[in-house]
Amino acid sequence: MPLAAGTLSALGCATSRDARLRAGRNVQDASDIKLARRVPATLSDDDLLFFKQIGLRWVRVDLTREQANVDTLRQVQARYARFGLRIFSAVHPVQGSTKIGLGLPGRDEEIEEYRSFLRTLGGLGIGVAGYAFHPGNTYSTGRVEHRGYSAREFDLETFRTRHETLRFGREYPAEVMWDNYAYFMNAVLPVAEEANVRLALHPDDPPLPMMNGVAKLFCHVDGYRRAERIAGGSRHWGLLFCVGTWAEGGDRTGMSVVDMIHEFGGRGKILAVHFRNVSGPLPRFHETLPDDGYLDMYAVMKALREVGFDGTVIPDHIPRLAGDHGHQRQGTAYCIAYMRALLHRANAQVG
Repeated sequence: MPLAAGTLSALGCATSRDARLRAGRNVQDASDIKLARRVPATLSDDDLLFFKQIGLRWVRVDLTREQANVDTLRQVQARYARFGLRIFSAVHPVQGSTKIGLGLPGRDEEIEEYRSFLRTLGGLGIGVAGYAFHPGNTYSTGRVEHRGYSAREFDLETFRTRHETLRFGREYPAEVMWDNYAYFMNAVLPVAEEANVRLALHPDDPPLPMMNGVAKLFCHVDGYRRAERIAGGSRHWGLLFCVGTWAEGGDRTGMSVVDMIHEFGGRGKILAVHFRNVSGPLPRFHETLPDDGYLDMYAVMKALREVGFDGTVIPDHIPRLAGDHGHQRQGTAYCIAYMRALLHRANAQVG
């Protein structure tokens, strides 16, 4: 008996979907999650070839102040394109400026430098600029060896007793820091909107409300909600959601990693993701490879698929494996292969 037209259509859709999955659309389709790597502008041709060989099609570029101009970045774009790599996002070093973060003399000049950078990105079609707003951080209190690799460790008691200082000679309470953030955002967001570049805000790492006398704003979900209000709900404001940082906070952040993805990603506010795992939440943690921590990273990838996230997912703070040098090819290949497997499964399960 001939198959009904509707059955043939359904079979055709299923076959087409299966073919896309087999073809690895997760690293090439602009509508899907983009596996990517964080790279410098000076990446060698040999490293670029390696990234092409393991199926990467997207990168985030970290720039120096000297490189953050239209001529240099256009050249970088063209060279990367020869290896099938596109620049999804870029980071300018003044995004973490103490002058901007603490409202010190010279911030207006650095803000103007950042505004010029956003115009450069817009002119080159690079649609996302990552930034952070946590001056005064102490990122690590030491290193540990875990499963044979060395990893960053943070221990809150060790920080309080051995590392914490009044680093800038005075305290910067939360409302002062909010004023500084609003000042920065009011200056750069209109330029981002005009250039059609989206600003992606990284959470505070580690997620503690005060470090070295400086209040930190983005260690709790309420901080992100307030920042979104300051941005007036602009579609050009969003999150660079570092899964590892949020996992470090555990219950301190006010919302789980998966729930954050559903709340902010469900509204299209997650622009890029750092895909990292840790041994456990504060008061003590060390970083791990993605399959080796306490967080269920498949649940994370599935949640991203469920909300229709189509930005980059980047392996972050990759531990150095035996034989690794330069840009950690072995560690990168390990992480990307694991992430690709999770993404294939999430695409198959969620659709």
